[in-house]
Amino acid sequence: MKTSPSAEQMLADIKTIVGFGIRRPGYPADRQAADWAARRFTEIGLQSVALEPVELPMWQPGAATLTAWPAGEPAAAQRFAGFPLPYTRACTDLEADLVDAGSPEVRGQIVVEPLTLIDLPQSVLRETATFSFDPDGEFDTLVQTLPFGPGFNSVGDTAVEAGAAGYVGILTGFPWETADYYVPYDAVQRPLSALWLSRRDGARLAELLRAGRCRGRLTVEATCSTVGCHNVLGQLPGPGDQTVIIGSHHDAPWASAVEDASGMALVLAQAAYWASVPAADRPHNLTFLLTAGHMAGGAGTRSFVDRHADSLPRVVLEVHLEHAAMQVTGDGERLEPTGQPEPRWWFTSTEPGLQAAVADALRREDLRRSLVLKPTVFGESPTTDGSAFYLAGVPIVQFLTAPMYLFDSADTVDKIHVPSLEPVSRAAIRIIESVRGRTAAQLRASVTEPAAGPPG
Repeated sequence: MKTSPSAEQMLADIKTIVGFGIRRPGYPADRQAADWAARRFTEIGLQSVALEPVELPMWQPGAATLTAWPAGEPAAAQRFAGFPLPYTRACTDLEADLVDAGSPEVRGQIVVEPLTLIDLPQSVLRETATFSFDPDGEFDTLVQTLPFGPGFNSVGDTAVEAGAAGYVGILTGFPWETADYYVPYDAVQRPLSALWLSRRDGARLAELLRAGRCRGRLTVEATCSTVGCHNVLGQLPGPGDQTVIIGSHHDAPWASAVEDASGMALVLAQAAYWASVPAADRPHNLTFLLTAGHMAGGAGTRSFVDRHADSLPRVVLEVHLEHAAMQVTGDGERLEPTGQPEPRWWFTSTEPGLQAAVADALRREDLRRSLVLKPTVFGESPTTDGSAFYLAGVPIVQFLTAPMYLFDSADTVDKIHVPSLEPVSRAAIRIIESVRGRTAAQLRASVTEPAAGPPG
């Protein structure tokens, strides 16, 4: 292997991207990140660098407050400030009773519901894995706190279906003090007004509710419009007419370092490495892709798959790289990095040669805390920005971690697990090398778990 990409360069790229600011779809910082990535692709030496348009919903939140008081005692009102649930409706002075999510009288009221994050024992997930690299046996006891509650992206949907006018989600089960929870991020515009409250403010509100019937007044500022964004892509020629795609996304819920400045840096590192390899020595043609709209339901990846549907049957492999995350602990107030990586998930098509190559790369690069998972372990497709490739029948290896702070403003540069950057990059190189001489048709013919989409 030639000189692999350096952690120093990747970390510098991550800091640059974070410095642009909040990169939600359509935000100026996201457009700046896309333009910067296109320039970096060109500087590295990629060919046919392009900004492909993607139309996205742009959601911009403002202030979000709840004022609550015991029924009949408006003078005893308390005020709470929170963060709007993405893509929910703006409102001014929506007044109604505050009711528990389990109440039989929800229609027209403001529902209050606590959210607890999922704790996932890695020993349970290991049972579903096709390969586990855990030489120290940490998965026997390691429990990962995911950035989702049991409803994942469907928070508030039960309240919507019951006809609630408003929704107050309390981040009760978060091990740090925050209201900055950018969920749901599917870009579905829900017909109610809603905000998140931190667990400390939630405890204050719960005390009010325990005393008897309460009234509440919601004010939520937010706008939603349609804007033009861009996928960024560049190419390197190789032998033959087959292609490998290496991708991630450039948007984010905040100025986010892990989600997904780290993924951008990992893709740029792959581009720099393969640009240093002569065209004849590359395993296939290579396409590098940074998509828009992950935080709008994965719209950018779906747009790319639709736009390039005719060429997908010649895609041997799609490698997606997301989240070089450090594991943290929380003391109820703040998060403390542990110095350890979050468990690493490698969603891999059930093709024997590909699965063997991923396992070999993990061993060679000593990427502990790694699980090779079937793409359908959590549903019909991987929980990644690249899931649309799997649904289109493309063989995949998609790297992901899921730290508890993934959708929070606490995702800062100190949460990057810097020691992961180089070995993950080298592992990706090994995996891409492993499909040298293999065609898309050959790989697809030996996949034992077909994708939900067309076979290509």
